[in-house]
Amino acid sequence: MSGIYTAAAAPNIALVKYWGRRDDSDLNLPYNSSVSVTLHQDTVKTVTSVALDPRIKRDAIYVDGKLQDSTRSDEKVRLILGVVRDMKSMGNSEDGVLVVSRNNFPAGSGLASSASGGAALVFALNEALSLHLDDTSLSVLARRISGSACRSIFGGFVRWKRGTSPGGEDSYAEQIAPPSHWKLIDVIGIVSASRKKVSSSAGHLITPRTSTLYRSRLELAERNAESAIRAIEEKDFERLAEITMADSNNMHATMLDSWPPIKYMNEKSWRVVDAVHEMNSRYGKSVAAYTFDAGPNAHVITTPKYEREVEDVVGDALGEGARVLASRIGNSPKLIGRKDSLIDDSLKPLQI
Repeated sequence: MSGIYTAAAAPNIALVKYWGRRDDSDLNLPYNSSVSVTLHQDTVKTVTSVALDPRIKRDAIYVDGKLQDSTRSDEKVRLILGVVRDMKSMGNSEDGVLVVSRNNFPAGSGLASSASGGAALVFALNEALSLHLDDTSLSVLARRISGSACRSIFGGFVRWKRGTSPGGEDSYAEQIAPPSHWKLIDVIGIVSASRKKVSSSAGHLITPRTSTLYRSRLELAERNAESAIRAIEEKDFERLAEITMADSNNMHATMLDSWPPIKYMNEKSWRVVDAVHEMNSRYGKSVAAYTFDAGPNAHVITTPKYEREVEDVVGDALGEGARVLASRIGNSPKLIGRKDSLIDDSLKPLQI
């Protein structure tokens, strides 16, 4: 069972958003269902190596070269170590675990590094411990690390079912359609690489407790999820674009209605919003759709026909020095070879 295993996973971008946890437990149970697309590992990904060995005396996690301090009350580290312990228990393993993870995009800035990181970790541990868990079980485990991580277990177009069970057994993701179903593009405008002032974990609890608009969002989000699924199945881009932009606006409205207000979008974010509406107005139809997760960075969904123009529009809106990436829709996590390992044979994290 001892050995080193490395997996790669991509973040996802939600077209219909998850915002708000039903309680403050470690289960990350959402108030509403959500719909997303998984991005392509050629553009954005997390690589995670896992080593199991009796020589490792204490489970440890490194992210982007930094040891995550498990002695502090860091919620994310606590959640990750909890899942690691549970998976070790499933595999009847007493070996210590070393986790080394690297992102090729800014972590903590609203680009869903916790989604790709959580998915890569449970995927690698599943192999390292020979658990042979199915995708649904992996989705449930990934959800405990980060809600959106449950969606990154799958490629293509994905639905995360809200579920109703208090234990979360029925709250998991499933694939709506594979990447080949519809060749959409996500043009990502990186507005800021800074970490958020209010973490998503904190925001998920603050908004449901304080926003007067939040209750009306829940019914709307469920309708949006069903409508988005139909639009994906029918490849109706104009309908999907309308749902995507409206849902993003609605979620950020409830954030601003929180107390104290949570403000993730900034001036540059709003320039992208205006630029997308202007572009759609020129064409007399929606050919691009913006959406923003819990951060200022823009995702603009479009079709290959308009990809280059959308890249220019986003770049112009963000101004000099802007970083603009374009991602196809990608696949589920995968194991990668030893040459890409982030841990050497002496069980030391490599310089990353």
